[in-house]
Amino acid sequence: MDDTAPAPEPRTPRVRAPELTGRGGWLNTGGRDLTLADLRGRVVVLDFWTFCCVNCLHVLDELRELEEKHRDTVVIVGVHSPKFAHEAEHTAVVDAVERYGVEHPVLDDPELATWKQYAVRAWPTLVVVDPEGYVVAQHAGEGHAHAIERLVARLEEEHTAKGTLRRGAGPYVPPEPVAGELRFPGKALLLPSGNLLVSDTTRHQVVELAADGESVLRRIGSGSRGLTDGPPGTAAFNEPQGLALLDEATVVVADTVNHALRRLDLATGVVATLAGTGRQWWQGAPTEGPAREIALSSPWDVALFGGRVWIAMAGVHQLWTYDPVAGTVAVAAGTTNEGLVDGPGHEAWFAQPSGLAAAGDRLWVADSETSALRWVDPEGVVHTAVGTGLFDFGHRDGPAEQALLQHPLGVTALPDGSVAVCDTYNHALRRFDPATGELTTLATDLREPSDAVVAGADVVVVESARHRLTRLRLPEEAVRVEGVAHRTRRAATEVAVGRLRLEVVFQAPAGQKLDTSLGPATRLLVSATPPELLLAGEGAGTELARTLELDPAVPEGVLHVSAMAASCDDDPDKVYPACHVHQQDWGVPVRQSPAGVARLPLVLAGLDTQ
Repeated sequence: MDDTAPAPEPRTPRVRAPELTGRGGWLNTGGRDLTLADLRGRVVVLDFWTFCCVNCLHVLDELRELEEKHRDTVVIVGVHSPKFAHEAEHTAVVDAVERYGVEHPVLDDPELATWKQYAVRAWPTLVVVDPEGYVVAQHAGEGHAHAIERLVARLEEEHTAKGTLRRGAGPYVPPEPVAGELRFPGKALLLPSGNLLVSDTTRHQVVELAADGESVLRRIGSGSRGLTDGPPGTAAFNEPQGLALLDEATVVVADTVNHALRRLDLATGVVATLAGTGRQWWQGAPTEGPAREIALSSPWDVALFGGRVWIAMAGVHQLWTYDPVAGTVAVAAGTTNEGLVDGPGHEAWFAQPSGLAAAGDRLWVADSETSALRWVDPEGVVHTAVGTGLFDFGHRDGPAEQALLQHPLGVTALPDGSVAVCDTYNHALRRFDPATGELTTLATDLREPSDAVVAGADVVVVESARHRLTRLRLPEEAVRVEGVAHRTRRAATEVAVGRLRLEVVFQAPAGQKLDTSLGPATRLLVSATPPELLLAGEGAGTELARTLELDPAVPEGVLHVSAMAASCDDDPDKVYPACHVHQQDWGVPVRQSPAGVARLPLVLAGLDTQ
């Protein structure tokens, strides 16, 4: 008889959370610099975000409820980690924190120092640190609030029992409010009356201005976040953006954070909901049907084209349409994959389309994350005029194949058949002429222009970060900018030459299991820029791990990885368990090297323990 007790299973090594450092310093702390020691005894959620990223904005909204419910035990810390050159400017981060209503401390990390210490590879990424200062979870992408809520509840119970949980007020100090007629306006519309309608985004209102662009005639919306129909004083929006005339008496409003389209009656100011459920669309949800029964995802702009209202559905990298006669919505272009791919609508890829303008037989699209100007023809085929992909941007005039933009948010048809582009992160208004294929600069020193409208011989520009409309005379000659080019700031990961093992780490949250009721619960899609980088391993599959064959003749490039996993509550007593979809896209710069790693882990949810 062997009385030897079985050896205990080895515990996963605990990893101490690295210190929080960033050259830009701290915001929302009343001027105080924070350290992890200051936060000891609290559950800390680090939110690695950048303000250009719509998925990051979704996570900000997901965290609001958690932040409010656990305000005495949880401290959320935003770690701002820029993608674009403009996002590394401290004043731009200050603006973004106010613009998006961030009510927790934010560390400005323009050199990605803390990002690198935590081995983050994607925007957004959430890292949970327990009250003793150890990393206990990491989640990439959006849709993880339910899992973090459960983890927080467990950590509260565990550390209350251990005596290591410290309750009390957090370190957040709100900034002083700023007066003004507008605050971070988003889009504008010229009304038949000659007045201007503006989405006053941060104040959750739509404002009618006189033709001078300054005098306020009326405000529509209560000024508080909400999804409420009714007269001007009680109706509520949530960060509204795009505006389009449906007819001379009706305006369609893209109510972005409500994931809805609203109808504004210009005569009465009454607001009604046209499309959306108020909930965000998730993978697997219906993509067509009665407009009030289909969820949308961060509609950013709207334009009437071909008898339908086209919707820049920034949250899922698609274009949708609303049919005002049938009262239905449907996907028109895009696959939900993020990138720049032209072709028939059902094959095309977009990256956060944020501006629309109809001009003749073309619908122009400002595709912000690819820093591109795109267009859709009457047959629904997608074309690119300017732009090359997710990682190249700058301010360069010239032929379209050489010209560069930086995160444009708006596009406007001009009287001569050309289009003006609000080149937001270059603080410029650009002009593209389809007849010559040339991109030029109309004006500079515009602070984050996000939209423009033509008013007679002038163009009225929404200077979002200056909180105003600016009227410019349309020049006969454009100002030429010779050019500045950038690439995304992240350093390349050195990988082994030839063969690389790609592994997406996914651990179902506590109390859940992978959902295989309708087939495989996971999906992995891999591609590369340039395409020649991959000899084998490209395409879609159901396993979250794959061996990639890299061409040694292509020394560096970017691996594009999209992963999805579905999990449901693991409770046999529940007839209809709650289910969740976890999804994230990565763009990983890689460089082949004899000393490079042979395994590339990407964390979707959980911790990489290898």
